[in-house]
Amino acid sequence: MKTAREVVILIAEDDAGHARLIEKNLARAGLHNGIQWFADGQAILDFLFRRGSGRRRAVDVPCLLLLDIRMPRVDGVEVLRQIKADPELHKVPVIMLTTTDDPREVQRCHEIGCNSYIVKPVDYDKFADAIKSLGLYISLVEIPDINGGG
Repeated sequence: MKTAREVVILIAEDDAGHARLIEKNLARAGLHNGIQWFADGQAILDFLFRRGSGRRRAVDVPCLLLLDIRMPRVDGVEVLRQIKADPELHKVPVIMLTTTDDPREVQRCHEIGCNSYIVKPVDYDKFADAIKSLGLYISLVEIPDINGGG
C-alpha cells in the first residue's frame, strides 16, 4: 500500500504566483510530497507520456495532478481528455483547480473523468484555506501506481 508521502504532486498551472501559493499551503497542511510544476498543458502531457527532451515521469511512481483549465499551448480540458483516454494514465487522480466556475465546464470535466473540481477563490485567505483543505484530502486518498505510457 502506498502512503501519501510517496505520491508526487503535479501542478499544471500557468500562473507562477498561484503555483507557489498552492505549494506553500499544501506544506502548511502537512504534505511534504515531491511537487513538480508545469506552466503549460503541453509540458505536463510530455512529462506524463514520457515524450520530448524535457522532464519525464518515473515509471511506477504514483502521482496526483492539480490541473488548471486556462493554460497556454494545450488547455486543461484537453490535458484531462488525453490522460483519461490512456490505458495506464487514466488511473492518475486529476483534480481540476481553476477559476472557471461555469457549470457546463464543471459537468464536462466530470464527464471526461476528473476526480474533483475545485474553484479557486479570488480572495487570498480563502484560496489559502481551500488549498490547506485540499492538502488534508490528498493526505487521505490512496493513489494507484501507473506503469508504461508513451
